[in-house]
Amino acid sequence: MSPAIALRRAAAWLLRGGAGAGAPRAASSATLPGLGGAPLSPARGLQGREAAGFLGIWGGPAAGGVSGGVSWWFRCAASSVPRPGLLVEQLLVGGGRSFATGAAPVEVSFSPAAREADVSQPEKSVGASDKTMLGDRSLKLVSGVCYLPHPDKEETGGEDAHFIWDEQAIGIADGVGGWASYGIDAGQYARDIMSNAVTAIEEEPKDSIDLTRVLEKAHSSTTVPGSSTACIIALTDQGLQAINLGDSGFIVIRDGCTLCRSPVQQHDFNFSYQLESGNSNDLPNAAQVFKVPVASGDVIVAGTDGLFDNLYNNDITAVVVHATRAGLEPQVAAQKIAALARQRAQDKNRQSPFSTAAQDAGFRYYGGKLDDITVVVSYVTAFGNS
Repeated sequence: MSPAIALRRAAAWLLRGGAGAGAPRAASSATLPGLGGAPLSPARGLQGREAAGFLGIWGGPAAGGVSGGVSWWFRCAASSVPRPGLLVEQLLVGGGRSFATGAAPVEVSFSPAAREADVSQPEKSVGASDKTMLGDRSLKLVSGVCYLPHPDKEETGGEDAHFIWDEQAIGIADGVGGWASYGIDAGQYARDIMSNAVTAIEEEPKDSIDLTRVLEKAHSSTTVPGSSTACIIALTDQGLQAINLGDSGFIVIRDGCTLCRSPVQQHDFNFSYQLESGNSNDLPNAAQVFKVPVASGDVIVAGTDGLFDNLYNNDITAVVVHATRAGLEPQVAAQKIAALARQRAQDKNRQSPFSTAAQDAGFRYYGGKLDDITVVVSYVTAFGNS
């Protein structure tokens, strides 16, 4: 039995009162694990991540360490001077390939008046008139990143990982913190699966990247114990391709409007899909695959749940609009978004996407959620433009 499954069963047993399967959990107020928000009164037993948190097995400090193959290291912070040990890997390599295996990709197209669309509900197929947005690979991704580890995990670098590859692809992963209770670096799996994703991308034809195959290869090649979410995005001859598993994700912004956002995949509240070494958890074929038409001037914002649990779509869009109008580089835009997400995470007096979800799930909770925050901002740019 994998540690992840064992944690779920142990947590469920504890939250039933530690007795028989039908024993009710004692009625009492509690605080969601690892969070600084207001108390909550569960309307039902907690499950998944929050249950594990009550066992003291979620969100503990990682053991540190980094994977090989790192081209260079990068850390940005919204304040203070960077300190040694607070480095975050960013892979910059080169290579590229298209959709072939797995579920058919979701195709999304937008009318000029479109303001917001759920990627999971496609409108129509893209016609020949949209060729400027899809074909000839005349576009590139100019990307920047900001990573802010959870304050309690700064010395070990946190548990998120990401890569930026050859102005064509980006990826993010969020390692599951519960592995730290077994003495396992909870971020190592995330770092390795991102590194292996880059290797898989390099084996693909540069003009079309099969992200389903990339994720399958990355998963099968990652053998260290652990688990994580995964989101990989690539710009190819077919347009913007993306694959996502878990509660990391991305949004696409055009002219100040959120065109689309990847849906969250979770088994229950705060218990997301996650890849794990071996076949004992969710598998790559459970990931959602997307095809989105984009044009020069569009902005892609990818992030882990530390971003999307604390900022609404319009919060992110507002920062992007300010950054693009001011001519700011994508890295600066990423820094500003991450800084705002951290500010909201520490605010106990403001409604957040996480508190909204908690309330919808039957918990009384208010405020943000402290977590690792990874933000990758990519400007869709025509070749020849900086």
